[in-house]
Amino acid sequence: MRTFKYAKRLVYLSIAGIGGVYTAAVLYPSLASRYKNSSVTRCSPEEIQKMNAPLPSREELIKGIQSEELDVLVIGGGATGLGVALDAVTRGLKTGLVEKFDFSSGTSSRSTKLIHGGVRYLQKAVFNLDIEQYKMVKEALAERANLINIAPHLAYPLPIMLPVYQWWQVPYFWAGIKMYDFVAGREVLKPSYLLSKSRALEFFPMLQKDKLKAALVYYDGQHDDARMAVSLAITAVRHGALCLNYTRVESLIKTCIDGKDQICGAKVINTLTGEEYTIRAKCVINATGPYTDSIRTMGDEKVKKICQPAAGVHIVLPDYYSPANMGLLDPSTSDGRVIFFLPWQNVTIAGTTDTPCEVTDNPQPTETEIQFILNEIRNYLSSDVEVRRGDVLSAWAGIRPLVSDPNKSDTQSIARNHIIEVAKNKLITIAGGKWTTYRSMAEETVDKAVKTCSLHPSGPCRTKGLMLDGAHGWSPTLFIRLVQDYGLENAVAYHLAQTYGDKAFKVAKLCSLTGKRWPVVGKRLHEEYPYVEAEVKYAMREYACRAIDVIARRTRLSFINVHAAQEALPRVVDMMAAELGWSEERKQAELAHAEHYLRTEMGLDVRSVTETNAQLKLTKDEISHYVRRFKSLDVDNKGYISVNDLRRYFKNNGERISEDQLHEILSEVDLNRNAQVDIGEFLQLMSAVNHGVIVHSRFAKALEDNEEKLNKITVERSGGGV
Repeated sequence: MRTFKYAKRLVYLSIAGIGGVYTAAVLYPSLASRYKNSSVTRCSPEEIQKMNAPLPSREELIKGIQSEELDVLVIGGGATGLGVALDAVTRGLKTGLVEKFDFSSGTSSRSTKLIHGGVRYLQKAVFNLDIEQYKMVKEALAERANLINIAPHLAYPLPIMLPVYQWWQVPYFWAGIKMYDFVAGREVLKPSYLLSKSRALEFFPMLQKDKLKAALVYYDGQHDDARMAVSLAITAVRHGALCLNYTRVESLIKTCIDGKDQICGAKVINTLTGEEYTIRAKCVINATGPYTDSIRTMGDEKVKKICQPAAGVHIVLPDYYSPANMGLLDPSTSDGRVIFFLPWQNVTIAGTTDTPCEVTDNPQPTETEIQFILNEIRNYLSSDVEVRRGDVLSAWAGIRPLVSDPNKSDTQSIARNHIIEVAKNKLITIAGGKWTTYRSMAEETVDKAVKTCSLHPSGPCRTKGLMLDGAHGWSPTLFIRLVQDYGLENAVAYHLAQTYGDKAFKVAKLCSLTGKRWPVVGKRLHEEYPYVEAEVKYAMREYACRAIDVIARRTRLSFINVHAAQEALPRVVDMMAAELGWSEERKQAELAHAEHYLRTEMGLDVRSVTETNAQLKLTKDEISHYVRRFKSLDVDNKGYISVNDLRRYFKNNGERISEDQLHEILSEVDLNRNAQVDIGEFLQLMSAVNHGVIVHSRFAKALEDNEEKLNKITVERSGGGV
């Protein structure tokens, strides 16, 4: 047994040695050559003019998609569908796309935000001698580099740390990470490296120190997934594609050719107006992600399912939970799932892998999943860091379209590779895959469509290296020009440059004066985040039709902080109403729709349920203390606190609080929504505050400040003073 143990370790060391030789002799020279020979992609004047021209209106796109037969109609406006549309239109094919909600409103905006090859898939490929998984990883790593190249303002390399707690794992993991670099070859982002325990804690001071031996750092890509999808849509439209959101397919149109049914278009409905119309196309491509089988069933009711949906939950925590430029991978959680812990948009994202689920339009995070993630975080963060439920800023669930295998029962063993099916009726379905490989999947799909439906493109695939909207004139220092030329705050200018690329200047021109010495322009939607009101105006030019399009995808406010999104929502609706001519009834409907979205899909109600169900864990002395604090605001001894009590408190303290803010503060603890806070609700709040379920409660702070003011002994009463 001991001989086997030493032999095993010798094998690991040998692999590590081979990896070291490869790194020194091949990888580093290759990487240096790559960066030495790299240059900025040059575009023709015609291409630049096309990318800067005004976008057609939604009405023009609707008219165009009805006017003549298309070569290709794509169903589904996520990453895959948009990639297919862009590929097809740049080959010269007349292309249309329909999406029943907003672009990337489903899976494609709810990812882990990584552009990756899949470290754990490579591990499976090596140990299982699975050549298909190996090819999938290699393809993904090549596409990772391409995506960062074509949208450098949205995608970038991110170092990810893998902590090691057993000495024997150091050469094992090191060899695996070097293999990851090896497979990437010339497309490697940056070489991986080994850190000692002390250096690992310098980079990631929040890590648990006990038993930590060392750490490995490798590089993958990160991006803003929803913005990337919108950029794909806009780029496709600029090249001539007719891409429509809020257009639902009601049925597929069939024609009989040589005695066989063939799909030749779709009947659709504009879900905003109720208008129905027919779109005719030589080829229809189903790229609907989790809805894959529902569209396939429209073509053939007897078709066998090929897609297995799986839900992945993510939570968002404050930025102090992780370093600003270093992520973390926990490869072996308590139930075998993998958790990523990543900095993103000045917050920290923590997320699981997948669990089987049913397809729904409104996937919701569960408290069980949230608590699982929090518990796992506690396992690898220092005991000095108190991981609190109240620190969860938002939570969401995304349904991922994994390709099912009848011989496997768990989603952990299902790879995110894809399949392309050509049905007897010539409906082409692209299913599975992941964000990273959207482009190569699209290329393969359009190749299949050209052959199957006898299409005649004017040229070959052009999407590899094709710069996306905003990338042509972007540079890392573009934000400085925004500050200097427009008088924007530095944080706002940086956000605009990293979100819109060279289109940031168009957004800046829409900014109104602040009336301050500085910043000159750029009024924020929420004081804590760099989103500005001008982005709402620009979002409507990019086909944002509803309030949730703005707070969730054109900006990422609901994903970053659901409470901040709720506070900014009324202003967003007011601006959209002024621009789009909404009636008061429509405004109220939009507010209700967006509020429901925040409560169900962004985790707002999950937290409320937690607060309501939290056990009252207070001592007798604590209860007496909090009763006195409660009565310090209930000066009329009514038995409850109303908005009038809060108004009186802030007025006496000389603080100017708007009516909307007063109602928001009260609603934090008004669990039964009757505009009154009784002693039971208040004690529930304070118990939750004490146990970290709620943090930063403005209501609790107001009571605390008021009690301190009443208990303060004045100079006259103390007998002191001068």
